Amino acid sequence: MRKLKGIIVSDKMRATVVVRVDRLRKHPKYHKYYRVSRRYKAHDEGNTHHIGDHVMIQETRPMSKEKRWRVSELIARAAEAVIPETSTSEQKTIA
Repeated sequence: MRKLKGIIVSDKMRATVVVRVDRLRKHPKYHKYYRVSRRYKAHDEGNTHHIGDHVMIQETRPMSKEKRWRVSELIARAAEAVIPETSTSEQKTIA
């Protein structure tokens, strides 16, 4: 079975996540490497994974028209953005 490593870019469907898998390809003439990405729909039982998580997906039987992968393991959680709150006393008014 094939395994791929990627980042979740969408978790809006029920029990399904969209995983972007990046890889490097070498240009045949200029021999420069460039990034190519592909998106896979993967089964996520219980909706436990969210956008930004790094996951490993594994090939499995067809579960729907486009879903042939499942999330096998979580590699790293997404860093949650912390937004600092400013109080009204810190805001300055221009007189």
